[in-house]
Amino acid sequence: MANPALTEGAVSAGAVAWVLTSTALVFLMTAGLGFFYGGLVRDTNIINTMMMSVVSMGIVTITWVVFGFSWAFGDNGPVIGNFDYALFMDLDMKMWGDSGLPGLAFASFQMTFAIIASAIISGSLVERMRFSAYAVLLTLWSLLIYAPLCHWVWGPGGWIAEMGALDFAGGTVVHISSGVSGYVAGGIVGPRRHVEKQLGPANAPFVILGASLLWFGWLGFNGGSALGVSDGVAARAVATTLIAAASSMLSWLVIERVIQGKPSSVGAAVGAVAGLVCITPAAGFVTPGWSIAVGVLGAPWCYMSVALLNKMTYVDDTLDAFGLHGMGGIAGAILTGIFAVDDGLVYSGSFTLLGKQIAGALAGVAFSAAGTAVIVLAMRLFMKLRVPEDQEFSGVDEHTHGETFAIRSPFKQNTSAEHTESSEASDA
Repeated sequence: MANPALTEGAVSAGAVAWVLTSTALVFLMTAGLGFFYGGLVRDTNIINTMMMSVVSMGIVTITWVVFGFSWAFGDNGPVIGNFDYALFMDLDMKMWGDSGLPGLAFASFQMTFAIIASAIISGSLVERMRFSAYAVLLTLWSLLIYAPLCHWVWGPGGWIAEMGALDFAGGTVVHISSGVSGYVAGGIVGPRRHVEKQLGPANAPFVILGASLLWFGWLGFNGGSALGVSDGVAARAVATTLIAAASSMLSWLVIERVIQGKPSSVGAAVGAVAGLVCITPAAGFVTPGWSIAVGVLGAPWCYMSVALLNKMTYVDDTLDAFGLHGMGGIAGAILTGIFAVDDGLVYSGSFTLLGKQIAGALAGVAFSAAGTAVIVLAMRLFMKLRVPEDQEFSGVDEHTHGETFAIRSPFKQNTSAEHTESSEASDA
């Protein structure tokens, strides 16, 4: 992703239209994530799980406007930004570098990345974490983990960017950070009680709908990260996004057919998401042909990661946030170092870029893990993190939100009413 400083400049109408459209697409992804996650949990926890994505739209929007964007993209050296753009100050009437984008367009586009990154964490925490504690975690994480890491990779003078590591649309910034953070937080909160891991999803159509919305929105996620349309990079990013997701989905289905005997609809959805995660850091840097390889290689990596993590009993990566996003982000960073045009291993024969990619990914893992551990352990000193055991057993929706997910048939309701009236007549 381009990282120009804030300057006066000429407006590029095409670039502005593309980035604003991409902003809407990425914002839609968080709703898609809510459906994707919501379909995977018990039906007594669907509303709470979806709310964990929805509330990120509210909380992280505010944290990003107040300090987050300024800390991520302020020009203040290699570690973190400054307060120059706090409350989006001075962004409304100036252009963002040579991209020809209004500052507010760029800041709003980046805000949608912060929102969905924060929401991904919930995949490791659903069905047991208090909603209030989760809201606090989102607030702190978006400011103290996401914003600094974003500065390292995309901000002016960020040390990972200066090192030469590539991250086109957020393999490290979004997926490694959220996947690792969710896993660490889930480990501290503890695993679910009374839940057998072999239980299938409560609502497979929700999973398919969510994955489809994610795939649709990801075209803006990766394509919009080109910050323009004139040089062909956006077109390449859109093409590689479509192709990698498709090849990963097909690879996942083949693996399921071989190992489990049947290809599943949920497997198709999860496989597509795995490919989308893996192509994210590489989308604008690899050719469409090599994006097939990214999907084909990323699918078994994520499949094996999920399978191994699900065998662990102490850490409950409930919806495979780490298995898909954390491990997929790591795979994507490595594959970028192999297949990137010009500097990748297959083009240059040099391991230089690959080494930088691995170093950048490991830095993201270490910072996200350590920082999240500090935040969650500090929270545990001042507040309860888990819902009571009886609420966890019966389901979080009713106790936390006063709502339940149920499809009630009018016919059944009428039949029940008629039965009641008949019984009362008999008693009379």
